[in-house]
Amino acid sequence: MELNVNDQVQALPAHASDPAMPLLWALRDGLNLTGTKFGCGIAACGACTVHVDGQAVRSCVTPLSAVQGRRIHTVEALGSEAHPHALQLAWLAEQVPQCGYCQSGMLMAAAALLQNNRHPTDADIDAAMTNLCRCGTYPRVRAAIKQAAAQRASAPLTSTGARK
Repeated sequence: MELNVNDQVQALPAHASDPAMPLLWALRDGLNLTGTKFGCGIAACGACTVHVDGQAVRSCVTPLSAVQGRRIHTVEALGSEAHPHALQLAWLAEQVPQCGYCQSGMLMAAAALLQNNRHPTDADIDAAMTNLCRCGTYPRVRAAIKQAAAQRASAPLTSTGARK
């Protein structure tokens, strides 16, 4: 079985290619992409959030059969050290991470929100950010999302007219 993960078609090893296997385990155990975390296993906490065709999805309950032929992005593709995503910069500026366990899922949920809504209100953020954080950093998460949205809105246009 092959998956399109982080814009690369990757073959899954035999032990991670059962169509009923949750995407989370194929990513972590099959492709060694360990940024996506296991939290609850019932899609409640959001630590396992990834993007499938641009939508935030809880990978712990998404079977491989549901993502065949679709584009999957994990936190490893969100940004890089050399070119961090606006959310990663805002997360640091607002000191969002405490223990850090939920952060990859939080970042992926926030990125999906900003992809679909460039100027989210508090209500939009509350509706989109259903991830759980035991450290209670929700006010910092909201501030960081607003900061990233403002930074992205003020980014210069590229030659195609898109914002950087």
